[in-house]
Amino acid sequence: MKANLLKLSLIAAAAFVVTNAQAADLPRPVYKAPAYVADPIFSWTGFYIGANVGYGFGKSDWAFPAASTSPKGIMAGGQLGYNYQIGSFVFGLEGDYDYSGMKGDTACAGGTCTTKNTWLATGRGRIGYAFDRFLPYITGGVAFGNIKAEHTVLGGASSNRTGYALGGGLEYAFLGAWSLRAEYLYVDLGSFDPGPAPIVNSVNFKANVVRAGINYRF
Repeated sequence: MKANLLKLSLIAAAAFVVTNAQAADLPRPVYKAPAYVADPIFSWTGFYIGANVGYGFGKSDWAFPAASTSPKGIMAGGQLGYNYQIGSFVFGLEGDYDYSGMKGDTACAGGTCTTKNTWLATGRGRIGYAFDRFLPYITGGVAFGNIKAEHTVLGGASSNRTGYALGGGLEYAFLGAWSLRAEYLYVDLGSFDPGPAPIVNSVNFKANVVRAGINYRF
């Protein structure tokens, strides 16, 4: 009996040693940290369409009767453009068209001189420097608009004029394809002669435009 117990003890001890040796030979599990995935670099490249609303205020000088009006009013419209990004620089082209409520009048020569701007459009280039989703930019190009000059006694006329626009702004991209912007433009539409004949007159129009807009890129 003692011999059998001794044999069983030896067999159990041997099995324990073999089992531990095999377990020691097994490879230990390797735990790896999850791979780091960097956020994709934001790009301003592509077409966009949007809407804007703002306020315009400026000055219109009359040669005869000698007077000066200060047209001002709300503006609203839309824009369409394209951006192309190279590194951090963003180059773009944009066209816009706005209804304009800018109007100013003053007493002159026994009546009232009135200057109105009924619509304003521009075609401009843009150059910006992108800080990821922030895009400060400068802009400039050609401006178009309708100017109406009237005197309560002498009458008046309207004319579609061509001039220039210069300015700058800041745009911020959010929610994927959407962006918000704030913009300033200085607009000069030159001058024209509203008559009446044979009176030689000259009425000019210059304005400051501040507006906010929203764009959708596609």
